[in-house]
Amino acid sequence: MTRPKDVLILIFFFFGVSSNLTFGQSVPSSVIYQQILQLEETKRILYVAAHPDDENTRLISYLVNGVHAEVAYLSLTRGDGGQNLIGKELGVELGQIRTQELLKARATDGGRQYFTRALDFGYSKNPSETLQNWDKQKVLADVVWAIRKFQPDIIITRFNTIPGVTHGHHTTSAILAGEAFDLAGKSNAFPEQLQRVKPWQAKRIFFNAYNFGGEFIPEEGKKYHVFEVGGYDPILGETFHQIAADSRTMHKSQGFGATAGIGPAKDYIQLVGGEDYSDDAFDGVEDRWQTVAGAELVQDKLEQLISDFDFVKPEQNIPGLLEIRSDLLALNSKEIWLAEKVAKLDRAILMSLGLEVEYNVRKELGYPGEEIQAELVINNPSSIAIDLTGFRSNGQDYPDVKGELVENRLLVMPVDITIPQDASYSQPYWLEKPIDGALFDVADQQLIGKPFNDPAISGELNFTILGQKLVHSVPLQYKYNDQVDGEVKQPFTIVPEVELLVAKDNVFLVSGADPTLTVSVSFRDKLLEGELDFVGLDPSQFSILATSDVFTQKRRVYQVAFSPNGSGLKEVTARFTTVEGKSYTQHTRSISYKHIPNLTYLVPSSFNLIQADWKTSAAEIGYIPGAGDDVPGVLTALGYKVTLVGPENYDAEYLSQFKAIVVGIRAYNTNEFLAANQAILLDYVRDGGNLIVQYNTSSPLLTRQIGPFPFTIGRDRVSVQGSPVTAEWKSPVLSQPNQMNEQDMDGWVQERGLYFATAIDPQYQTPFVMQDPGETPSKGALLVGKYGEGTFVYTGISFFRQLPAGVPGAIKLFINLIEQ
Repeated sequence: MTRPKDVLILIFFFFGVSSNLTFGQSVPSSVIYQQILQLEETKRILYVAAHPDDENTRLISYLVNGVHAEVAYLSLTRGDGGQNLIGKELGVELGQIRTQELLKARATDGGRQYFTRALDFGYSKNPSETLQNWDKQKVLADVVWAIRKFQPDIIITRFNTIPGVTHGHHTTSAILAGEAFDLAGKSNAFPEQLQRVKPWQAKRIFFNAYNFGGEFIPEEGKKYHVFEVGGYDPILGETFHQIAADSRTMHKSQGFGATAGIGPAKDYIQLVGGEDYSDDAFDGVEDRWQTVAGAELVQDKLEQLISDFDFVKPEQNIPGLLEIRSDLLALNSKEIWLAEKVAKLDRAILMSLGLEVEYNVRKELGYPGEEIQAELVINNPSSIAIDLTGFRSNGQDYPDVKGELVENRLLVMPVDITIPQDASYSQPYWLEKPIDGALFDVADQQLIGKPFNDPAISGELNFTILGQKLVHSVPLQYKYNDQVDGEVKQPFTIVPEVELLVAKDNVFLVSGADPTLTVSVSFRDKLLEGELDFVGLDPSQFSILATSDVFTQKRRVYQVAFSPNGSGLKEVTARFTTVEGKSYTQHTRSISYKHIPNLTYLVPSSFNLIQADWKTSAAEIGYIPGAGDDVPGVLTALGYKVTLVGPENYDAEYLSQFKAIVVGIRAYNTNEFLAANQAILLDYVRDGGNLIVQYNTSSPLLTRQIGPFPFTIGRDRVSVQGSPVTAEWKSPVLSQPNQMNEQDMDGWVQERGLYFATAIDPQYQTPFVMQDPGETPSKGALLVGKYGEGTFVYTGISFFRQLPAGVPGAIKLFINLIEQ
């Protein structure tokens, strides 16, 4: 039989109760009061859209903090296919950043966060195209699973089901939400889920109607409910506008910093399915306290506690909170919402005490088998005593954690830990297996929907307060002091004892390129004996030129040369095998931004080995950074000498040394020095230079004069990476110095390109015609213009994705652009 404390721990981890509060931080009594108001309310709303930043933070902020409802946002994807305005991370790296940004947004507005297994594969124009990539039944199953787990009274979608009016992922999110609304309550739909959840039928489903261009005007004949979301919460001292703006500003990688609105505002939700209603979107929704025998007494006591709440001495509320807790546990109900109420109540009790619990270690990374020294810190500043009865961590009990804490008494205790040899690495659970098409491969049903992994190591603190037993789970964390930021806490992470770093993502067996690779094998404890080889290559296809040990850094460095292998593109993985026979093939990567926790994850120590007969000049190239990409690394691997052009380098004589200057993605959206010195760059072209401008978004642009002749950056794109291409193969950029053909357009990733040019001056050549199936052809993918003695290129082709991925045809084309 499940004990109440086990239910508490289970619900806290799987459902993320009270994700807007970080235990261990002091909070004002107004926040505790807000928690109790949410204890009393039982309404539940599931908000559904496609990506991080799609959600309406204003409506979520109002529903959580104004209505005091439980609100969860289900994002079908983690935003892996978007762009990144704060760094060069793309793909699954960006997905991790945007996942954590969503969690920070929910911590701000008070909601919860869920996901499906769908991979954001980039822009999609309609739901038909989207569902050609996603396995519809699997994503639909995930939406049904979220409904059954969360048990919402109503569902709200950000988008409607009309194809073609917005991103295909957006429309698909509304379609799947509508189908899941109907299926979640049926026992014959995805019956395998019913071992863990029960069928659940929400009362009704709405579309959060909007007009992004201005004020929304309701359509005649449609039924709407209106929320006044522009109000002020005197308990928290903020307007819902301000909470929403702070929440939306957490989407920093998308450049979504928001300014709070002022004054009244309305949000409309349009009924699209379920029962009709008279006056309120929640008409007919039961107060859940009335559905459990004996719960009315709990409700009455909550009302009394709210009425008598002591803001000045919140610890005076603890006896009442404990009494309610005892009554809740006595109900012995298996209802999920009640278990969540217990978890929320426990947090309110601990916050009312002002209890601080930390489980700290002086390092961020550990490996299986390592012995580490941690420290448990507990302080109870209140006059109500807590009786410590034990602490358990990593499968071990620490019986010395006992005794009474009261009146600011501090307990500091060392905790020695040995990380088990079979401990799992701290890999984001959705990245543990190779990506299955456009879905993450997640076999464990309980993990599906979960925002992120549980802590690598945590402890359970057992104690009693006024005779009641509580259990609190506390994560092991790396805590240190930064000279600028002060106290910093980061997750403790488990990584391999040995890891391999390859110096390049692409090794080119091309004339003029360097066919060698540096492989660094790092050891976390001590240098181990072993051998380096390469998965996918015969030993005759590589030779180790030199090996050196750097004892002070516990690193062994190999210089490896590769010989022709007869294939154009081959993915190869470096492998180190110890004398005991244990193999390592991964490298640890870290992502660090101040607005989110540090992210540490593992990638295969792989690279692309590319053999081709391309002609290159190994010339000097200037690169002007934009929003961030890995193109310079690919050009360097090809043998080009790449120099980053900074603010101090916009000088005609300095720029003249470069055979070509390449402008990074979205540079005219982000690089003010570039925009201010545009005339100098065009002079560089006129005097014989070669300027290659990669894509920019149509707004905001820091200058409208990007090229020597007029064109407009539109919103046309080709999102189907395998779509047919028509080309003038005899055009100089497609034939010199390397002749291209149709086969060079095969094997592209994610998309052909985006933000193609429109309104193109006839002085530009447009050698490509691209289009998605069934759409109007576009000539705006590549513009080439002769200006004076030089060449100007604007391209919406997604080289920033194709080149790092080692797509041969795209690399060949970029070489031609440089060599003009």
